[in-house]
Amino acid sequence: MANLSTNDLCASEQNFVLAKQKLGFGHFEAVRVVAGEIALDPWPKMVQSVKFGNEEFCAVSSPAEFQLKKPVIQFIERVRSIGDGEIRYLEVKHGLPFAMQVECASAGTDR
Repeated sequence: MANLSTNDLCASEQNFVLAKQKLGFGHFEAVRVVAGEIALDPWPKMVQSVKFGNEEFCAVSSPAEFQLKKPVIQFIERVRSIGDGEIRYLEVKHGLPFAMQVECASAGTDR
């Protein structure tokens, strides 16, 4: 796993990283991936989770360039390896990718 910064990302990846930070807690649905790149047109459904009685999450403004944390790097590497497909569900906690469900192409095995 290489160290990456936002400058190493394509425009759609940069936009998506910033959207995850702003979301804080919640999930994305139906994130299309085309040729290993996140397709943001149309923008995927974004659902924010709100819990009461806890400290409120406050998204912090990031500088134009910053080093990516390990979960973001793992997410980007996984998305780039998908080729064409769809992330059905991407859970976000503290503005970072936490877990996802990816639609996989069938293997077409003979039985």
